[in-house]
Amino acid sequence: MAETLGQKQRRFTLMVAQLINHAYILGYELTFGDAYRDPRVHGEHGQKKSYSSAKSNHKQRLAVDLNLFKDGRYLTSTESHRPIGEYWESIGGTWGGRFNDGNHYSLEHKGIK
Repeated sequence: MAETLGQKQRRFTLMVAQLINHAYILGYELTFGDAYRDPRVHGEHGQKKSYSSAKSNHKQRLAVDLNLFKDGRYLTSTESHRPIGEYWESIGGTWGGRFNDGNHYSLEHKGIK
């Protein structure tokens, strides 16, 4: 039986917890950027109403943007995210560093990353 959206959302949340823990073990600190993008502001899935793409997995509760810090410095480059991005991929996620969005961590759903 295929995994439902709700089941995938719960798996994604657990994966994010693992990612956060791994980042801290590596000496990073994190804050949240965008996680859920409310359809009242960003449009329903499939509709573009703001800066968010029409089919963003943020709208499906399957993506989070993370702000990365090390030694008190805010790290913005994709390369800075590589150690945790590659870990994210190793546990089954899609890392935005592969498509020029280094702080984006998602779980693919119906072909959307």
